[in-house]
Amino acid sequence: MDIVVKRIQDEPARNDGTRVLVDRVWPRGISKEKAALDDWNKDVAPSTELRTWYGHDPEKFEEFSRRYQEELDSEEGREALSALRESVRGKRLTLLTASKAVDISQAVVLKDLLSR
Repeated sequence: MDIVVKRIQDEPARNDGTRVLVDRVWPRGISKEKAALDDWNKDVAPSTELRTWYGHDPEKFEEFSRRYQEELDSEEGREALSALRESVRGKRLTLLTASKAVDISQAVVLKDLLSR
């Protein structure tokens, strides 16, 4: 499966495949129509506690990634990952996030995890 990561604020592309928002909170200023989502998987997003602790601090990314993968290794996390995999129609999955720093977001961790 081909997986890409994008900001939800980016224009949808014809080759995005299945578009899934992987944030727990709906992004401010984005309408559901403009988002053009196939799915919104809140359950695969990091917990509120982890997200708050992390705060997208680049120095905390490695530890965030470790803790996030630990969350995903729980029963609920495995179910959420399974639901994400099942939502994909076709060969491409586009993981969407509102994070301004996509390269240190949960979407990048998910991409890596799903690509294994």
